[in-house]
Amino acid sequence: MTPGPDPLRLDNGQAIDAIAERIREIVRSTFHKRGAVVAVSGGIDSAVCAALAVRALGKQNVLLLFLPDRDSSPESLALGRELAGVLGAESIVEDITPILSGFGCYARQAEAIRMVFPVFQEGWKFKVVLPPLLEGERLSLSRLVVEKPDGEQWSGRLPHAAYLQLIAATNFKQRSRKMLEYYHADRLNYAVCGTPNRLEYDQGFFVKGGDGLADFKPIAHLYKTQVFSLARTLGVPEGIWKRTPTTDTFPLAQTQEEFYFSISYDKLDLCLWSHNHGVSAAEAGALTGLTEEQVRRVFADIEAKRRTTHPLHLHSVLIEPVPEIERAAGGIHPRP
Repeated sequence: MTPGPDPLRLDNGQAIDAIAERIREIVRSTFHKRGAVVAVSGGIDSAVCAALAVRALGKQNVLLLFLPDRDSSPESLALGRELAGVLGAESIVEDITPILSGFGCYARQAEAIRMVFPVFQEGWKFKVVLPPLLEGERLSLSRLVVEKPDGEQWSGRLPHAAYLQLIAATNFKQRSRKMLEYYHADRLNYAVCGTPNRLEYDQGFFVKGGDGLADFKPIAHLYKTQVFSLARTLGVPEGIWKRTPTTDTFPLAQTQEEFYFSISYDKLDLCLWSHNHGVSAAEAGALTGLTEEQVRRVFADIEAKRRTTHPLHLHSVLIEPVPEIERAAGGIHPRP
């Protein structure tokens, strides 16, 4: 097909009304709950989900959770509180640092980092980065960047074992947050709202049993560009939708682009839409301002991420089917 000039354009009012109606139906009729818990990170996705939940269920039936740890940016909590003020919903701060310390999250991270930099010390900052996707052929090898207190930075390739341990230890953060979301949901008889957008959901940018776990996911069908558009209509504070999308996971500031996607969300949105709709690499290049070869590289990366992260989308696999439960569930299958 030949794409129009703005294939991602939405009728925002119509989209918001449709999503709000589905949220009400899912929360009240499917899950039989009174309201929703939304973990708010200070980013655009959770802010839009919170606003949609309030629109659908009323501010009195939505709880916003702020779940920082010692590595979180103070700006994230400030923006989250500003959003709560605008929406008028109840909010609670739960600092997960003690939980993570108890799990050994920080100690296990440091142990992994010392596989690369043996002199790494408590108080040094760090992050994980990937090479840009558009700058010629490159091996998709993660690098570790550490920063000393004096600002000096070192960078080194992450061996596979060190990478796996560092990510596994870091995943304690998403899983600890989810435990608290379900604690508050259980005590209030609420459902848990997941916050991934289409890029994250499609490309496996979530932690199984962590931020990938939820009762409903109201924006998983929306491209990131569309989420930004809805944010303005929903009245999300300007500071949130002007903020560069960040992981806010490691102590050293890091964008989602350098950690996982390796390309800006606006170009990836259009490439993903083009790939999904059978648009040629040449036509997608004209749409995005990329060369045909760059688009082919993005298309290949999209497919590679879909293959490698497919297990994240699978629910528990049974050895034998249990048809009585399948019938009782009405065909609704849990998703991680």
